[in-house]
Amino acid sequence: MAGAFFLSPPSLIFFIFLIFSSITTPILGDEYSYVKQVDPKKIGIRKEKLSHFQFYWHDKVSGPNPTSIQVVPPPINSTTAFGVINMIDNPLTIGPKMSSKMVGKAQGFYSSSSQEELGLLMLMNFAFSDGKYNGSTFTVLGRNTVFSKVREMSVIGGSGLFRFARGYVELTTYSFDITTGDAIVEYNAYVSHY
Repeated sequence: MAGAFFLSPPSLIFFIFLIFSSITTPILGDEYSYVKQVDPKKIGIRKEKLSHFQFYWHDKVSGPNPTSIQVVPPPINSTTAFGVINMIDNPLTIGPKMSSKMVGKAQGFYSSSSQEELGLLMLMNFAFSDGKYNGSTFTVLGRNTVFSKVREMSVIGGSGLFRFARGYVELTTYSFDITTGDAIVEYNAYVSHY
């Protein structure tokens, strides 16, 4: 045979790899064409600040106009209401009385997520309706062991004046009505935002 060209197996593998790499490079390069670096000032991000918010969260499950309703009932044999889910639209006020000034609403849900104790998984947006924070929200996610004196949950984001928010909330039960199930909880939120 005159002048046949043969590659050794390692060379053949390298040659095939080289061909496929050059074919896929433009495709992979286009994969991230939707991502760009952004100047933070162009989207209104200024110096970061830490704010402390104190308000009262009113969870009303009783009466003709509840702010918290059960959407999934617990199994009959659970002592901790494991599996129950409540949707909430709870008022946030500056004082513990419902008649004090409302500054927003806590909108989201909580569910009983522990079989050993009364421990809730909570996810809610604190949607503000007062002053310069009107229309802005921050989101809280975490575990609430309701019989602990002080509980802590994370601030995981936000919108409006709370874009890129992070931080934590500490909550303490102010009052709980054993007959109705209604509760008032004091929230102290420490939020880093721009």
